[in-house]
Amino acid sequence: MPRIDRWVVKTLLSYLSLPEIANLYKDRIFTVNLSGASINDHYFLEFIEHQFALYQVPPQQICFEITETVAITNLEKAAEFIHSLKKLGCRFALDDFGKGMSSFSYLTTLPVDYLKIDGMFIKKMEKDSVSQGIVEGIYHIGKTMGLIVIAEYVETESIFNKVTDLGIDYGQGFHIERPNPLIPVVNY
Repeated sequence: MPRIDRWVVKTLLSYLSLPEIANLYKDRIFTVNLSGASINDHYFLEFIEHQFALYQVPPQQICFEITETVAITNLEKAAEFIHSLKKLGCRFALDDFGKGMSSFSYLTTLPVDYLKIDGMFIKKMEKDSVSQGIVEGIYHIGKTMGLIVIAEYVETESIFNKVTDLGIDYGQGFHIERPNPLIPVVNY
């Protein structure tokens, strides 16, 4: 996985460094999912810092996503990794929150900017009041901590309306937009 993560980071930053692309996407934030293996790789942080120096992409444009499970597996290492890249200006999202061994106590240790509620709860909230209550609870804790809260799996108009009514900041899912290729299919 670290090899794939390295390829993704290098390819994205290389692409965003092209003048015509930099101007087109200058006000956008791009998210990159990272594997646990990359976070635990001693050289991965150095690799990312080198890529930012090489391609001169503003770190504020990049948000790295780590899953809750990865974060709590090695909480100290994840916190150090996040702190280091936040000093550069990168942002962080805690992905799939609620899926793993959720504990609100570790949220205070991880300096993330975004809290992404796991889609399992989002998709069930149409018919399950317990799932809706869990979503509401995660949302309120995220907002109390000053985090931007994102609902995953917004697949229907009904779910879109529910997360909007709750006040959740952003949604991710096919009802909002289907994924689009960023890089044209060419040998890049």
